[in-house]
Amino acid sequence: MFITRLTLTAAIAGATLASAAAVQAADISGAGATFPYPIYSAWAKTYKEKTGTGLNYQAIGSGGGIKQIESRTVTFGASDKPLGGDELEKNTLVQFPTVMGGIVPVVNVEGIKPGELVLDGETLAKIYEGKITKWNDPAIAKLNEGVKLPDAAIAVVHRSDGSGTTFNYTYYLASVDETWKNDIGVSTAVEWPVGLGAKGNQGVAANVDQTKNSIGYVEYAYALQNNMTYTDMINKAGKKVAPKAEAFAAAAANADWSSQPGFGVILANQPGDKTWPMTAATFILMHKDAKDGAASTEALKFFDWAYANGGDAAAKLDYIPMPENVVAQIKKEWGQIKGKDGSAVWSMNH
Repeated sequence: MFITRLTLTAAIAGATLASAAAVQAADISGAGATFPYPIYSAWAKTYKEKTGTGLNYQAIGSGGGIKQIESRTVTFGASDKPLGGDELEKNTLVQFPTVMGGIVPVVNVEGIKPGELVLDGETLAKIYEGKITKWNDPAIAKLNEGVKLPDAAIAVVHRSDGSGTTFNYTYYLASVDETWKNDIGVSTAVEWPVGLGAKGNQGVAANVDQTKNSIGYVEYAYALQNNMTYTDMINKAGKKVAPKAEAFAAAAANADWSSQPGFGVILANQPGDKTWPMTAATFILMHKDAKDGAASTEALKFFDWAYANGGDAAAKLDYIPMPENVVAQIKKEWGQIKGKDGSAVWSMNH
């Protein structure tokens, strides 16, 4: 799986750079979350080969994606933080999820191999609060009996940009730690008590890779692509779980996607013995009153194709595709997107 994924990612990177350098008028424009960048790039490469239509996607973080769609400089914005009903209504936006995945702690600790270290939510929160400062702290040692932990200071790495990954990460920390909930809170950007900031999932991955005795948090794809050491976690049920597709799927299995406007369900800290506690969906934002109806049509044709044909590529990158019943609900939502003449820009006949 790892070799396949690395190979695919290398091919994707080349194709994406090439398309970005020669953006055509007919290309679809989008910007936002770095979390789904690997799968959007994979879909874009195949879609370009099949249809001739390219995708110019700028992975600038969820905060940037929300700003760009609100200012109408792109056809779609992308965010890992779902917008609430009031925000969607205020900005006349339709929101829908594309895939789900997992956020994982990554470490660079000498002698520690992938999957060898386990953390729980409270310990992770205390590390990011600056209350647990060394790798051989009793709280970490208690969770890792038999593992040789260094007497070394923990270097904390976090996101510096507005990030949906940070939103979902801090949502999880707040759900398991009262101090985090009351003093730091949940947002795409928070006042971190300790640590060094880095831009994007790739920036955090690079900083952890280059800093001994460090810890960070990234989307699972970035941990794999960068051959990083990720930790297992103790979940809400008190079970030790590894970050795998089946653990991400377990978190989403019982989600009621129709319970929130724009399918804005947050999947962190869900129950279940096999559930990964930091699972998250990623979302697309588009205007209901499309300034360029033809561009919106092309974007929706791309996502329609991705839902129908992109499941295998998503699975190879350890994302979880959306269930078919949810996709059917999503396509009904697309009927709200209309061009200047008041007609819907997309129909099931496309």
